[in-house]
Amino acid sequence: MESLLKNRRLEKRLTLEQVGEMVGVGKSTVRKWENGMIENMGRDKIVALSKALNVSPLDILGIDKPKESTTKVILDNVFDELKEKRQLKVVDYAKSELDDQNKVVEISEYQTEKEYPYYDDAVSAGTGQYIGTSQKETITLPVDFDADFVVPVYGDSMEPDYHDGDYIFVKLSVDLSDGDIGVFELYGDTYVKQLVIEDDHAYLHSLNKKYKDMLVDADSDFRIIGKVVGRFA
Repeated sequence: MESLLKNRRLEKRLTLEQVGEMVGVGKSTVRKWENGMIENMGRDKIVALSKALNVSPLDILGIDKPKESTTKVILDNVFDELKEKRQLKVVDYAKSELDDQNKVVEISEYQTEKEYPYYDDAVSAGTGQYIGTSQKETITLPVDFDADFVVPVYGDSMEPDYHDGDYIFVKLSVDLSDGDIGVFELYGDTYVKQLVIEDDHAYLHSLNKKYKDMLVDADSDFRIIGKVVGRFA
């Protein structure tokens, strides 16, 4: 992944800053993508980066086919013929399939179970939920994440990566970077969102495009609770 994106950028004689301007992100985010950190990359960014570097979205997602196969060539050609709205749907589906393949854990893969602190009220992927009123319990799950607590997700604003009813594993931290998925408190309500940082403000971004970004600035009643480090469906 690193060699593909970096080599394509260098072939086109573009700097990190120039690619960032074309895609709408900072140079640090482009550098993370070149280092293979694409887990929280939105579909709009995947399409924009593929156009900026003239690479296939499938290559960005790391969906490789054998060189002797014509499947990838056919997919690339079909993708180029689609209008942008339909391209976004293709990226959504491919990213969802890749995330399910990489993130969804089968119980049979684990021999042991682990207990986690658990809050019974869901964090919202939509309307907001205050975690401070939740009752702390214990839940046992067949996965092992370095997490401080587990909460269920409510709503569809973080689809296709996080679905209603999923469990998310949260590591307490205030040190989140641009593009990280985290749990945040905004005006008393708690959300799971993607953090997008700009010059003098930030946004809580929903992966589902039907939801608007939520502005965070110096006047906002806002705090970072922690970073999402895993998911269990």
